[in-house]
Amino acid sequence: MVKHRELVKFAFVGGTCFLLTAAVNYGLKLTVLQAKPVTALTAATIVATVVSYLLNRGWSFRSRGGRSRHLEAALFFLVSALAIGINDIPLYLARYAFDLQFPTVSHFTQECSDFVSGMIVGTLLAMGFRWWALKRWVFPNQGHGARSPRSIADQSETVSERVA
Repeated sequence: MVKHRELVKFAFVGGTCFLLTAAVNYGLKLTVLQAKPVTALTAATIVATVVSYLLNRGWSFRSRGGRSRHLEAALFFLVSALAIGINDIPLYLARYAFDLQFPTVSHFTQECSDFVSGMIVGTLLAMGFRWWALKRWVFPNQGHGARSPRSIADQSETVSERVA
């Protein structure tokens, strides 16, 4: 369990943000964005992304770092923008490529398809991408990617010791 602590925390944050995404998505789909399911999912995912950054930075990847907060936030939101696109692709394909929308299919079938393609398949694909990209580029281990000022100082001391 200790070995996979970051993954467990990341999954917990993801589960929380999944519920938030679902609530915002269906709130929008049932009111102001009835005819625009991909837009509703995108807006809901953006809201959840902001919450995800705060929770991942403050809890899941708290022990990682070495980057300035501004660069880290910019990288996080760049990775998240790509993940939002990944999340939207299955819903877009289901609705517009496979025509799984009313009147071609029943409202019930349309909503089931939207849920499975957007909320399940899209979320799983985006989650896998985010896990990999966040660990790789946004919150790298110190010494693996971004270096802290202390690790640079340690390295320069080692180099000066070798020269002497």
